[in-house]
Amino acid sequence: MQTIHLNTTTQIPLLGFGTWQLTGEEARKPLETALEIGYRHIDTADYYHNHQIIGTVLEESGLPREAVFVTSKVWRSDLRSEDLIRACERTLDELKLTYLDLYLIHWPNKEVPIMETLEAMQELKDNGLIRAIGVSNFDLQHIDEAVKTGIEITNNQVELHPSFNQKRLREHCAKNHVTITAYSPIAQGMDLKLKVVTQLAKQYEIKPSQVILAWLRQSGIIAIPKATSKAHIKENYESLLVQLKPEDMNKMDEIEQQPRMVLPDFAEFRD
Repeated sequence: MQTIHLNTTTQIPLLGFGTWQLTGEEARKPLETALEIGYRHIDTADYYHNHQIIGTVLEESGLPREAVFVTSKVWRSDLRSEDLIRACERTLDELKLTYLDLYLIHWPNKEVPIMETLEAMQELKDNGLIRAIGVSNFDLQHIDEAVKTGIEITNNQVELHPSFNQKRLREHCAKNHVTITAYSPIAQGMDLKLKVVTQLAKQYEIKPSQVILAWLRQSGIIAIPKATSKAHIKENYESLLVQLKPEDMNKMDEIEQQPRMVLPDFAEFRD
């Protein structure tokens, strides 16, 4: 599994297993299948309400803790210092873990000073409860505000797929040494139908999803696709074997852009 550095001590696999909307026993089989196939990066969040089943499956897998990279996120209502620390401790208890590899601010909240939130994150890191600090759904201005605190931000998890490639944000994050994780990497299935994607899938004799995931990986972007069937979980994993030619990467980069798909009422996007 190819990885990239988050900081001097932590590396993140470029392909992860997303668990949004996978809860309870319905999440067990997909999680077990993903680990059996070879996934070693699990993405979750307090808001997903699936920490317990993930913790159980990880425990039952027999895999050593250091073999699996685990990301979770703190919800925007828990960004005050004491609330955040309690939320992280509860998350670890639910996951049956002693530390998280990456902990993210799930959504920005202008009601809470970013310095207060990130200082609490740094305290968690200093105490060994998390290995790396990150954010999610941060726009360019949010990134600037976070960077100005002087606390190391290693990752920004955002909606990103061929028809919404976040080029400006990616460039801005790169300048600030912040990696990008793409959620909804196939646009909830919509981008599988794009002409460039279907043409390349035919040309390479692979699935459209594998074209997209290969494009992301070769762009240095972490992807966390969700799948429930063994066939799709395996299909996504086998995208690691795909290598697109430079000219085909360019075709993917030039796909016509569309508005973002994920836009809840509380979102604070400013660009």
